[in-house]
Amino acid sequence: MDLVKHCTHLKDSIGINRDTVKSKKTKGDQKTECLDCKNAKDNWLCLKCGGIYCSRYVNEHAKLHSESASHLVSMSINTTSVFCYACNEFVMNDDEEDELNDIRSEIHSFNDMNTSDSEVEEASTKSSNHPHNHQHQQHDATSSTSTSSYDSGLDSLPSVSGINLRPRKRTKSDDEDTAAPKNSKKKMTEKRKGVGLKNLGNTCFMNSVLQSLHNIREFTFYFSNLPKMEQTKPRLYTRSIKENLDEVFLIEELRKVLVDLNSGIENNKSAVSPECLFLCVWKVAPLFRGYHQHDAHEFLRYMLDRLHTELQSVSGAISQTATNSKMKNFVCPTTAKKGSSFVTSIFGGTLLSEVKCLICGGTSKKHDPFLDLSLDIPEKYYNVIDETSDNKKPECHISDCLSSFVAVEELTETELYYCSNCKKKQKSTKRFWIRRLPNVLCLHIKRFRWNSYYRTKIDLQIKFPIQALDLTKFVLNNGPETRRSNSNSIYDLAAVIVHHGSGTSNGHYTAYANTNGSWLHFNDSSVKEVTEQVVANCKPYILFYTKRDGE
Repeated sequence: MDLVKHCTHLKDSIGINRDTVKSKKTKGDQKTECLDCKNAKDNWLCLKCGGIYCSRYVNEHAKLHSESASHLVSMSINTTSVFCYACNEFVMNDDEEDELNDIRSEIHSFNDMNTSDSEVEEASTKSSNHPHNHQHQQHDATSSTSTSSYDSGLDSLPSVSGINLRPRKRTKSDDEDTAAPKNSKKKMTEKRKGVGLKNLGNTCFMNSVLQSLHNIREFTFYFSNLPKMEQTKPRLYTRSIKENLDEVFLIEELRKVLVDLNSGIENNKSAVSPECLFLCVWKVAPLFRGYHQHDAHEFLRYMLDRLHTELQSVSGAISQTATNSKMKNFVCPTTAKKGSSFVTSIFGGTLLSEVKCLICGGTSKKHDPFLDLSLDIPEKYYNVIDETSDNKKPECHISDCLSSFVAVEELTETELYYCSNCKKKQKSTKRFWIRRLPNVLCLHIKRFRWNSYYRTKIDLQIKFPIQALDLTKFVLNNGPETRRSNSNSIYDLAAVIVHHGSGTSNGHYTAYANTNGSWLHFNDSSVKEVTEQVVANCKPYILFYTKRDGE
């Protein structure tokens, strides 16, 4: 079966070559302006005539040019993605004659030579990189947080026999910089501390998660050192949802993004594009299709679940080809325990749930695995926000949320527990204990809640420690996992995701992460160093803590 998706208009729609792009380097500040309105950002190159026009969300000149001149295919100046107006789809990678690849290479070189730091520092989410985004608003468009189950395609995973895995050789990535020009404004001796991720159209939810995971050392080391998963057939990615899911691997596209971020730091690159990863997500997760805002926590949970399942499906092939001895010593093998993977070895913990019958006192205990903990904000804090002055508002700490999580809760009438002693459903209480702590603790603060017929945000300041979060009092202390000599309950903050905005109808996600001792603020393409106090004063949505080594 041929898995390659071809745009039938592509062959007759390319009338330029890399020399056309080269010629634009000599035209000064007008080199990438829209020919009709002089817009200078997020423009598109017509692959037929070489004209540059603005995207649909600005003044629609690229679309209007396509309709009037019957020039059907354009390439993004920012991301080099290709869009066919006749198909109304994106077509990525290359055609058989490598014409698109040549043009892409020249645009990458072109952008590297002419992108200043000031351009990168702008809030990239104020504009979308796509010509068909009708509803883009400043700081993201309409938010949508679905409560339905994922149609993730986890049962449609490719078989190991369909791919070739081999140890990677160090090669130059697609997004890696060429040699810096002599007149570069930034000295090469000043090594960049962090690399941004381009916003592909309200993808700040994804970028904030990727930057947080990238700054977890064990996670990046493992996935960036995985062997390549080469498809048995070449493929052209499109944004069509009607595509066979065979040979679609999220772990491979994630590996590429992590490698690009690492190489971008070494080569002083300001930002890289995660577009191939985003397209892969579109293929396997219908929930995240489209260009409206999505929930960062939902994306994180989907991604971890998908990575876990994919790693299990290829664990044998990975163990046979991952010959890097440092990697073997650094991480837990995916086949060490049935049902486990690297994801569960890093993020996985265990909860003990205890249900107690209020009639006979009988108890039922159950162990539940978790990859993150979703914490309610105690009602006593947010119910008085509008009734008290600023200097009298009670201060909520993350430990208050954790205490609420492990507190005894009386189950409602709709949640009656079947007591094996009483042989009937009875009123009961329930509580959680943490039985086993993970190496990386992910805490999700439930800031959004339903109020009548709409969702509102609890925009409350929640205090959290940068160092030494102590979970001792929340852990069941009589389990074998917690009696081990190397068991530790002290955590330090690695990253935090923040949701900016008043509610789900608008908003924007950014991330703070500790990179080699420095705190960086990742706002899509923009990366700025900040003080620890700035991080401590943010309003967290998702917190990533790493366990200290056993003392």
